[in-house]
Amino acid sequence: MAINRRAGVILLVVALAAAAAPSFADQQSTPTVRHHRVEDPTDDSTSPEIVQAETAMEKQDYITAETLLLQALKSNPNAYRAWFNLGYIYTATKHVPEAIVAYRKAVEAKPDVFESNLNLGILLARQGEAGEAMKYLQAATQLKPTANTNEGLSHAWLSLGLVEEAHDPEQALAAFAQAVKLTPDDPEPHLSAGSLLEKQDKLQEAADEYRAAAKLDPKSSEPITGLANVYSKQKKFADAEIQLRKLLAIDPRNSNAKVQLGRVLAAEGKNEEAAALLTSQPSSAEGGPRAALELGTVYVRAGKYSEAEQQFRIAVQDMPEDAEAHYALGSVLMHEKQYAESQAELLTAAKLRPDMSEIYGNLAFVAAENKNFDLAIRALEQRGKYLPESPATYFLRATSYDNLKATAKAVENYQQFLATDGGKMPNQEWQARHRLIAIDPRNASKYAEKK
Repeated sequence: MAINRRAGVILLVVALAAAAAPSFADQQSTPTVRHHRVEDPTDDSTSPEIVQAETAMEKQDYITAETLLLQALKSNPNAYRAWFNLGYIYTATKHVPEAIVAYRKAVEAKPDVFESNLNLGILLARQGEAGEAMKYLQAATQLKPTANTNEGLSHAWLSLGLVEEAHDPEQALAAFAQAVKLTPDDPEPHLSAGSLLEKQDKLQEAADEYRAAAKLDPKSSEPITGLANVYSKQKKFADAEIQLRKLLAIDPRNSNAKVQLGRVLAAEGKNEEAAALLTSQPSSAEGGPRAALELGTVYVRAGKYSEAEQQFRIAVQDMPEDAEAHYALGSVLMHEKQYAESQAELLTAAKLRPDMSEIYGNLAFVAAENKNFDLAIRALEQRGKYLPESPATYFLRATSYDNLKATAKAVENYQQFLATDGGKMPNQEWQARHRLIAIDPRNASKYAEKK
């Protein structure tokens, strides 16, 4: 279970001299934008209505400001500053389509303004119009911000990279690298690069980026979470444990981190500690049913099948449509020799996830124990669609056919078992030879010689 590093994608909406940070995925927060008058005698900021509107905007009196700006536009429809301010007002009041229209007008009136292009690109990306968004974000990277040049351009490259992730990951990484050059003390470009590299399974490079971010902001949970995820994927469980403990020191209520730490501890063989940690997770908490599933798995590894069964039943009750939960419960019931209920749970898991290959070996075994030999054979055939045959599957198929009096197929599978087992299952080899002598008497001497 990887922890979600960020709830959304952070992009920055910049006004004439400053930036705010809304996410494409989360538009609930209103950008905080400071307006600075541009020292440019050719601009339209000297319009009395625009000056009054900006004063109203500073007081967050957006109704008055909008009225004044619309009045200014009646006398000068190409007043880019009026359109820009309207774009800001509509963004702040969550009227995104209107904000996009206003920023488009601002760019049409004055195409070389960094902030107009950046804001328009970000809003278009929010609306899922990635192609157009990249056009304006690329334009912004080639323009000069009104103030805080490096910071503004870094935001533009970062925003461009986040939009490019799904379309051209290599270009996205190049954009993040540009942001790093412009603002080397900002951890965000490293975090974004790390997240993308992790998605590409370039785990060592991702870890390098997360470590760089952690060095810049040691108190941030985001790079720690990223490192924990990467180390877990690399099976560097001791390193993952260190990061997860750091994360829980920052946020003791992080239930996902507790679940992941429990899994890591179990992977390290620290089953008692893993069980104690996961037991502290109430089933109603975030990730509760998943925590029960994880705890049950830890108990299985420790050989505590009764405790595991209890946890798996919680998981099945809370996640009735989850194939993994039914498979886990069915499997532990198999270990407890509760074959009838085990079969029912495994059949449910197979119905929910027909392509879950690991179900069918256990299903075949319990079906045979329930003397449902037809089902056992069907389960083995289904398993064979996903996994190679093994001595165990040949033996189980042979005994199932033997019980169904399908002698020819039983002989064939007993022979396959003896040819592949190599002495690993001596008791079953003895049984196979003696059954072959009984059902294939013409070749009895051959089987006897292989005692």
